[in-house]
Amino acid sequence: MKPSIQQLYPLAGLIIVAGASLWLERVTTDDETRPSSRTRQEPDFVAEQTRLIAFDRNGRQHYELLADKITHHPQTDATALERPRLRYEVDGRELHLSSQQGEVLREGDEVRLAGDVRARRDAVAGSPEMTLASASLTIWPEEERAATSDPVAITQGASTAHANGMKSDNIFGSLELIGNARVHIPRSNRNPP
Repeated sequence: MKPSIQQLYPLAGLIIVAGASLWLERVTTDDETRPSSRTRQEPDFVAEQTRLIAFDRNGRQHYELLADKITHHPQTDATALERPRLRYEVDGRELHLSSQQGEVLREGDEVRLAGDVRARRDAVAGSPEMTLASASLTIWPEEERAATSDPVAITQGASTAHANGMKSDNIFGSLELIGNARVHIPRSNRNPP
């Protein structure tokens, strides 16, 4: 049996009323009160046990990031890291960084590490292993810079240094100790008193 036009009128009326109420809601609601992907609080990306690799302009591996959990928040465009571990290659030497938390900002241009930050740069001929400990460390990977305004403890071989902060170029290639710097370099046969 084919429905008649008169039987379709109530259905068409319901469709028109539903469409009009949706239109009315959109017209009367401000753009600011409508949730968008930039204002919602929940993350848009979560990954666990993650490994990310970045390559330099020549296609060689530049650094590797491992994290227990990575969470991206669209409202701030920041990526939170749980237990990040970064392996970074500078001038043929490996640098290993770890912390309890981290945050990646501006599409990876800035990485902030916090909570028991540890760094270790491998030894090479003529230069012993170097370690660094601090409560925080900010890294600019592409610029090969790092800095912290928290106290740092640095060891290289038998030498130690402590300061209220630190700046580094070429990721620990050159160090500037900031505030209350205390350096201990043991005497050697090459450096008599």
